[in-house]
Amino acid sequence: MSDVICGGWTKTKKADEQTQKICENVKNQVEEEPQKNYAEFHAVEYRSQVVAGINYLIKVHVGGTNYLHLMVFHKLPCNAGQEVVTGVQEHHHKDDPLVPF
Repeated sequence: MSDVICGGWTKTKKADEQTQKICENVKNQVEEEPQKNYAEFHAVEYRSQVVAGINYLIKVHVGGTNYLHLMVFHKLPCNAGQEVVTGVQEHHHKDDPLVPF
């Protein structure tokens, strides 16, 4: 039997090339509101949820001991297939769990 619950979040997985690409695509959106420029912006791990598109919850290393948790919605191809940042949490650490917010 599968551990996946329809509409539920996956378990935390190690980030891959696709996750890093999503981070690169949304980096400007993340930097806009706090007007910060992150020299480092590396996806570490993520969770996902299939809805009318895909929600991603991504842990991003931004330098030193600093991490962000990002909520990103990836639209379906019929809706332009773009990624939109729907939430950012600052002041996280390496061992903080990814909890949907």
